[in-house]
Formats: sequence, C-alpha cells, structure tokens
Amino acid sequence: MEEIERYKHLNKYLKEKFGERTLKICVDGGFTCPNRDGSKGIGGCIFCSEKGSGEHIKSESNNLIIDYNSDLPLCNNVLQSTASIAEQVKRYFNSYKAQRANKFIAYFQNFTNTYDTIENLKLKYDSALIDDRIIGLEVATRPDCITKDIAKLLKSYTSKYYVCVELGLQTANEKTGKFINRRYTNEDFSNAVTILNKYGIDVVTHIMIGLPTEDGKNIETLSDIENTVDFLNNHNIQGLKIHSCYIVKNTRLEKLYNDGKYEPISLEQYIEQCSYVLTHISPDIVIHRVSGDAPKDLLVAPSWNAHKKWIINGLDRYLKENDLWQGKYFKL
Repeated sequence: MEEIERYKHLNKYLKEKFGERTLKICVDGGFTCPNRDGSKGIGGCIFCSEKGSGEHIKSESNNLIIDYNSDLPLCNNVLQSTASIAEQVKRYFNSYKAQRANKFIAYFQNFTNTYDTIENLKLKYDSALIDDRIIGLEVATRPDCITKDIAKLLKSYTSKYYVCVELGLQTANEKTGKFINRRYTNEDFSNAVTILNKYGIDVVTHIMIGLPTEDGKNIETLSDIENTVDFLNNHNIQGLKIHSCYIVKNTRLEKLYNDGKYEPISLEQYIEQCSYVLTHISPDIVIHRVSGDAPKDLLVAPSWNAHKKWIINGLDRYLKENDLWQGKYFKL
C-alpha cells in the first residue's frame, strides 16, 4: 500500500508544476545586509554566520576570485559581482549536479538579496539567468527590504520565469525578534507580504524553532510557536521553511552557548514542535524544508543537526505513529 504524503513536499510540488524534476542553483550575489552595514545594525542576527547562511556556496571559480569587500568604486564592485554570478552558474552547469535535472531555479541565498539599487538588482538577477534550462528566480531577503519598486522589478521577470521571494520571519514573538537582533518587525513582514501579493509573487516564509527566549521545552506550553503559526495563517503565503536554531562558529549565539546562557532544544523536542507547525499550518502551503543544513566544520551545537536523515526520518515516523498530517488542526 502506498504511503500517504504527510505534508506538501517541495520536490513533488515543483515536479507537478514544471512537469519534471526541478532543482535550485544556489547563488552568492555579493549582497550585504542593513543589519550588518550599520544602516539598521551591526553584526546581523545573533545566529547569522559570516557568509549569511550561504556556507555551501563558493565564490571562486577556476581563476576567478571575487573580493566583495574591496575598496573599488561601487560600479566596479557590481561588475565584479555580476561576473561572479555568471561564473557560479556556468560552473554549476559544468558540474555533475546539472546532470540530475533539466530544469533549474536560480536561488539568490546569501544575506539580503534585494538590498541594492533597482539598476544593480536587475544586473545581478540577469547575470544568473543565462541558461535556457533556468526557469525560475528565487530571492531570499528581509521583510524591510521589499518595496513596490522591487516588487515591480521582480514582476517583470514573471513573463518568462517563475518568481518567488523568501522572507525571513523567524518568529512572531517581537520580544524574541529584538533579542536575536533581527531589526525588523512583524508589521514589516505584513507590509512585505501585502506588496508581494499585490504583484502576484509567491512568498516563502522562513521560521526557526528553538530560538532563545522561546518557550519550547515542553510540548504542552508552546505559546510562542502557536503565535507564530497563527500569525502566518493570517497571511497569504505559498511556502514555508522550518529550521531548527543551530549554533555555528563565530556568532553571538555561540558566545551565549559557551557562557551557559543558551541551550539548544533536543531532536525529540524539535520533531514535536515541527509536527505542531505542520499540523496547524494551512494544508495549501508548500513545505520547502523541515531542517537546516549547517556545515559540519562550522556547527557547534546541537550535534543532531548534522544528521539530516535523523530529522526527516524521525519527523516522518512521528507523524505516522500519531496519525498526523499537514493542516489536520488548521483553523482560520
């Protein structure tokens, strides 16, 4: 007997949407973040790594090495960035990875990928869309870095490409938001979703389980995660990424951990809370991820985060044993 799908998997959704397997090409666009350059803050969120969650991406290709922090004028830095973007895409298609599918989505992942002028954004996006096998553009960013002009730019690509925007929310708890130094508000998120909805651009939201100050130790007292799910259910979003809060080297979260001021949740707690999210979120939302991938050489804790199969298989088993599925307890 065929096993039922307990939640709406991204891979299946993309295959149904595009008629065949579709993969993402992770691209480093040479962006920074307003929470790093001083316009809103310094150092970024307390869990954010030096590469802005893009540790798996290499910025060099063969003889090309890009220094995004050089003292060259901005126009030259943009030219460097666009050259690097094109090289990253070319390198991907020259690797074995390109043999695994025929259709691909260019995914701008590191830092805040709408944080630039409209002209520079277009140059960078265009630099990735250089192969006929690329059928989509996905852009990760902050809610406070979405404007009508940016949405119009993204909309201009929809005649040829599937376009979606990944917005970091992390939590709907404003107190936690301040503690983790995200430097944007729930209102910023709502405004960004409203703008993207207006221009018909899919929204993928990123949340984290096990953040400092959140009450996630006991499955019976999950008010923070409940509030976050309720908050999301009151927005028109199309996708969701669920990550555990893990600690990587050279972050402020690592210092809290080393000082005994933060303890990550266990794998069992994560699976329980992740299942809560799935069973209470809208059944129409595509689940892009149920775990984050911390590079093993940078991961400090928890150790179980390095074992993706433990997380996915454990979650599948938990859902099956408890007869749970996405949206089982969903209410508007």
